Amino acid sequence: MAETREEETVSADASGFSDMSDSEILELVDAQESSASVSKTGPSSELPGKDGKATSLQKWKRDLDVSSPMEQFHLNYLYVTDLSTQNWCEQQMVYGKEFPDFLTPEKAAILETGASIHLARELEVHDLVTIPITTKEDAWATKFLNILSMIPTLQSEGRIREFPVFGEVEGVLLVGVIDELHYTAKGELELTELKTRKRPLLPLEAQKKKDCFQVSLYKYIFDAMVQGKVIPASLIHHAKLCPEKPLGPLVQRHAQQGGFSVKSLGDLMELVFLSLTLSDLPVIDILKIEYIHQETATVLGTEIVAFEEKKVRSKVQRYMAYWMGHREPQGVDVEEAWKCRTCNYADICEWRKSGGVFTSTLEPQAKKNQTSE
Repeated sequence: MAETREEETVSADASGFSDMSDSEILELVDAQESSASVSKTGPSSELPGKDGKATSLQKWKRDLDVSSPMEQFHLNYLYVTDLSTQNWCEQQMVYGKEFPDFLTPEKAAILETGASIHLARELEVHDLVTIPITTKEDAWATKFLNILSMIPTLQSEGRIREFPVFGEVEGVLLVGVIDELHYTAKGELELTELKTRKRPLLPLEAQKKKDCFQVSLYKYIFDAMVQGKVIPASLIHHAKLCPEKPLGPLVQRHAQQGGFSVKSLGDLMELVFLSLTLSDLPVIDILKIEYIHQETATVLGTEIVAFEEKKVRSKVQRYMAYWMGHREPQGVDVEEAWKCRTCNYADICEWRKSGGVFTSTLEPQAKKNQTSE
């Protein structure tokens, strides 16, 4: 079969890593911190077994006594970028969770450059304040304080950056960070996602699809937040938060400086959800992706994304089925096998070795539940 133009032009930029947005950098850092309890073993076709002898990756998976990937990876919630990465290659995303420390020097440099651009953009809009935190309640409190400080700016039709979003989607808590929100000359609320590119070229269509899905998820969650569809009980349940737990003194002091007198996370959550429902903030009207060359800061092009709720929900349902343990992960279709050329996990990928058929003998969790009753 003759190669397509996409296959011929595939490069390191097509790996889905070379054009990370500000929000993806923040989510990646958070995800790495939250996965500290996951095995630190680097990618290999063999892993140490219980008796010290080598065991295959396939057998290692079979030996895992877990009911779902959420439990396997010790996750209370997912990031928007987890699902958008599934849109590129679900199997690659899974290996990334299994081996979180596998980061090449090239990718580390890309992260550093993207972080610098992110910081410069953010400082254009507001100053940054570092608040030491010691608990997950303090971490969520900083997100809520950011939301409370941004709502008045949005109400006055100003520009904000790094807006935290969260909500329950198909039974799983989904968390993310919107790059930028501002109003157009016509008064429409526009989301702009900045993507920096290592090479001065626009991404392939497959990469654009991943990016479009990402911003569509941001709109889906943000709209639910301002429409009052996100409830505190859901967040407390999924994130395993203690709303009565006192906030750290430095967090409380920062809240007081912002005009908020709160003692616990529950107090702060009440303020946030009340502010969201009473603010009359509009839903997002326009989704835009801006691609910029890292080295020259040249705008390479923009993409206006048409939001199609039914398609977004359909994809989310399919991806969540994996996380809930109802099916095995899947790699790319034969038509997109060119993606494997730049994948760090190609040498150990069971999907690739089996020609697109997962070789593990693990049964879907739904079937396990039926046979165990």
